[in-house]
Amino acid sequence: MSKLRVVFMGTPDFAVPCLDMLVAEQYNVVAVVSQPDRPKGRGQKLAMSPVKQAALNYGLTVLQPHKVKEVGFQTELSLLKPDLVIVVAFGQLLPKTMLDIPPLGCINVHASLLPRYRGAAPIHWAVMNGEQVTGVTTMYMDVGMDTGDMILKSEIRITADDTTGVVHDKLKESGAKILSETIILLLANQAPRIVQNHEKATYASMLSREVEAIKWERSATDIHNLVRGLNPWPGAYCSYQDKNLKTWQTREYESEMSTNKPGKIIRITTDGFLVETGQGTLEILEVQPANKRRMSAKDFVCGYGVTVGDILE
Repeated sequence: MSKLRVVFMGTPDFAVPCLDMLVAEQYNVVAVVSQPDRPKGRGQKLAMSPVKQAALNYGLTVLQPHKVKEVGFQTELSLLKPDLVIVVAFGQLLPKTMLDIPPLGCINVHASLLPRYRGAAPIHWAVMNGEQVTGVTTMYMDVGMDTGDMILKSEIRITADDTTGVVHDKLKESGAKILSETIILLLANQAPRIVQNHEKATYASMLSREVEAIKWERSATDIHNLVRGLNPWPGAYCSYQDKNLKTWQTREYESEMSTNKPGKIIRITTDGFLVETGQGTLEILEVQPANKRRMSAKDFVCGYGVTVGDILE
């Protein structure tokens, strides 16, 4: 086992491959820090984060402070004497007093090609904006949000039909690989420090109901990107007959004759139905009515009596 003492901080599934890599490469993970257990599902039972579950499976020590700024937690961290702190989608900003504890610093794995898409939801926004390339970046953490000096980058391509779920799964594996390379460079004292161009920074803000709403006056391409960018969570939505309708899968369709009524259903197809947008036509392939499971748009048409001329709002 490596003598390098590592504290790993992460919460969601995205961070698990990085922890897996640290264990597989026999680094000395002295503690894993994850967000507190949260209520989940219809029963609202407390559930462990994916990182906590993985850590317990490895027999690692798990810490779950409500806030990392707490003096008690920072004291506990200091007593662990970490050489390096690695942060992957943890969910809280680290104060300078904590950043200064490990001699090799605090390293973050961020799911974008910085300085683009700093912030909470970089994968969602990259897909929603129709990006064709994204990636992961390792960086030295500072007190800002994803503003520290960069170390390494790794790119992946986004196809026209990739969902956020697909891109997420590609990036979490890339993140583990680039983190491994970054640690090797750090230990050899060869890790670069590349200052970000802050003028080119963009922000991937937290998602909201306003962002998730389908606005049919937008182009078919924009709506298609929104739908796949919000799949598998939280889902793009509209309204059909005054009830919420989530839309999970769409396909751009060759332009139909315009009726100048965005949101109007203009044809029933073999796989679903066509909706007019502000520019172009969109075929709806998979939906989820309120309080129901996902279903094919074809089944929705049959079960809900969808007809040409109906309006989605």
